[in-house]
Amino acid sequence: MLTSTIYASTLLSALAVAAPAPQVPGYTDDNFPVTVSEPTGAPASSFGPDSQINAVVPTPIPGPPRRSSDVDGPTSHGPYSGSPTTTGAEKAPTTLGKTITPLPPNPTHTYYNPNGKLQDPAPIPYMPAGGLGTNGTLPRYQVNSDFDFESIQLGLYQEWIELDLFNNGLAVFSDEDFIEAGLTAEDRSYIAFMAVQETGHATLLSNMLGEAAAPQCTYDYPFRTVREFIDFNQKLTRWGESGVWGFLAHLDSREVANLLSLSIATEARQQMSFRQMLGLHPMPVWFETGIPQSWAWTYLAPYISSCPENTTRLAWQNFPTLHIVNQANPNRFLPNDTADFEVTGKRVADPARSDIKADESCVNLNVTGYGCGPAIARNRSEPLSFPGKQVNLTWEAPGQAVGPNNSYVTATTAGQPQFVAWVSQLNLTYTPLTVTGNNSGFTHQPAGEVFQGDPAVNGTMFIALTDSDIFLTPFNLSMINPHVVALGLYQAG
Repeated sequence: MLTSTIYASTLLSALAVAAPAPQVPGYTDDNFPVTVSEPTGAPASSFGPDSQINAVVPTPIPGPPRRSSDVDGPTSHGPYSGSPTTTGAEKAPTTLGKTITPLPPNPTHTYYNPNGKLQDPAPIPYMPAGGLGTNGTLPRYQVNSDFDFESIQLGLYQEWIELDLFNNGLAVFSDEDFIEAGLTAEDRSYIAFMAVQETGHATLLSNMLGEAAAPQCTYDYPFRTVREFIDFNQKLTRWGESGVWGFLAHLDSREVANLLSLSIATEARQQMSFRQMLGLHPMPVWFETGIPQSWAWTYLAPYISSCPENTTRLAWQNFPTLHIVNQANPNRFLPNDTADFEVTGKRVADPARSDIKADESCVNLNVTGYGCGPAIARNRSEPLSFPGKQVNLTWEAPGQAVGPNNSYVTATTAGQPQFVAWVSQLNLTYTPLTVTGNNSGFTHQPAGEVFQGDPAVNGTMFIALTDSDIFLTPFNLSMINPHVVALGLYQAG
């Protein structure tokens, strides 16, 4: 994730290679030696019994119990109305400093392979030297530091809301509501299966945490229609996935990182599926980005209403909210016509309003380039955003009560905002902020690329106000936190 100022993203020049040749124009390997004909004739109209094959009745092998059943019965939702008994993030007995001082590269990182040959003795045949956890030690699938514990606990909070959210949408909207949004009973079944996936994810993370693992909480959702439900899902799974990519490689327990990566691979598929249900391009980027834990917690906390007494608290920061005033509405076939604050509420990831006029909506518009009903992939004649677009911003002051039981407080240690940081794919790009009033201003969407042909700014991505434009890359992005004034979510495509 590279940094630059004014309207361009610096590329990973040290790793750059020639851009791949176009996949169709000029393609020469087209002498495929086999000719295949498509099936002809009428499709089947009657279906008899299955063919008989040899089989045995296997002995069931039950798996270990899940922490949550598929459906936990009646649940309640809505904002918290009580008074918090505890406020603020969990704090360590001692804090060693306000920032982390940048250091030179790790002095032990000296390996270089000039000829493609193995450089060191192999421990066994067909096993190159090196690697962590490959020396025969017994794996221990439990967190191994405060960093691990707080990261996995954050992940568990995320899995719990996904479990409740997917079930909640199926419960509050009827079959007819889904059909009106272009989604069938099979799509509902698919979402229900995603909820079942979350019971497994929550159980896995709980087992890696132990007895202090947080339980499921009560939530306050921002959607009113199926389209808004799907939009919120694609945003929530976006930061859920990126939040894990951000800390996965930093975990002290390689065993925990291994299992978590197997879980988050499923989360990535969920995010892509919800984009398809919303009629967005399923994966308009070449790389998925990682974000710091405090960013993921900032996005998540406003939607948790309350948690049971003595629920384990988190140590991560809650940043003030950054609002994108003219955020593009994916429900419009002309997203440039989006009105200011055309979202369902004032929280950081509230979905775009779907209750716009029928003659302005793309939902039931079966026209290529303009329709946005559910599909495997969609191309738009008018993109949601574009390089150079003026992006109008407002941001909240710190000190707002958020999260479970209104017991967390937004905070920042940054100075006056001067830049807007765009975090997407491998790039961190800065553009100058023009302040126009009290906690308001604008910037312009940058035009840089990751590699040639891949616009850095695309998809559902992350945006922050900062007091400086410090150089950071994907592995040390968390060092930006002391410089963040406010944090938002940007719908670029």
